[in-house]
Amino acid sequence: MEKIKSVIFDWGGVLIEDPAPALMKYCAQIFNVSKEKYEKAHHKFSDDFQKNLINEDTFWERISGELKVKKPAVRSLWTDAFKASYIPREEMFNLAALLKKSGYKTALLSNTEAPSMRYFYRLGYDMFETAVFSCDAGVIKPHRKIFELALEKLLCTPEQAVFIDDKPEFIAAAEKYGLYTILFKSIEQTKNILAEIGVKHTGQMLKGTAYGFTDGNNN
Repeated sequence: MEKIKSVIFDWGGVLIEDPAPALMKYCAQIFNVSKEKYEKAHHKFSDDFQKNLINEDTFWERISGELKVKKPAVRSLWTDAFKASYIPREEMFNLAALLKKSGYKTALLSNTEAPSMRYFYRLGYDMFETAVFSCDAGVIKPHRKIFELALEKLLCTPEQAVFIDDKPEFIAAAEKYGLYTILFKSIEQTKNILAEIGVKHTGQMLKGTAYGFTDGNNN
């Protein structure tokens, strides 16, 4: 096994609690429909939204048309919903910071929408060498191209990188491409597997400390 030089983190479900359930509930309430009905409409257009083939306004127009309800008069409903659903796992952010401090290249790789990407940058995270978002790349996981883009930015080969994600289908795609992978289940499990493959950090984990970022709800 080649020495690991880079660690690539998924965002939702790894660095933060999976925001999808709360997002779906929030949006369903705004449209005054059941969560199940909203989700069915949402998933018809979510891939195009995540690849930035449609902007947020068009996304809500299509959702409204599908649900046969009036489009909400909100400046950025997605930003509001995402912020309300955002729960960071501070130990995972600290882990990324400590790995970077120890000389590893760190990256974030996420299927996400343009408003969520802008929110990420407003938070001022400083523990990642680079961030690759599907809305910016125009391609979503599990497509090979998005992994290639992340590795290009990190200047490393697939064999030199480990990818951490909570979705088995994305893990399978990364493995097929040649990356070492960790199917995220817990923070301790992730740290233990990293140590087993020789990825070590210096310094102590800082519990309860929002390392390197500010409260985005104040922005």
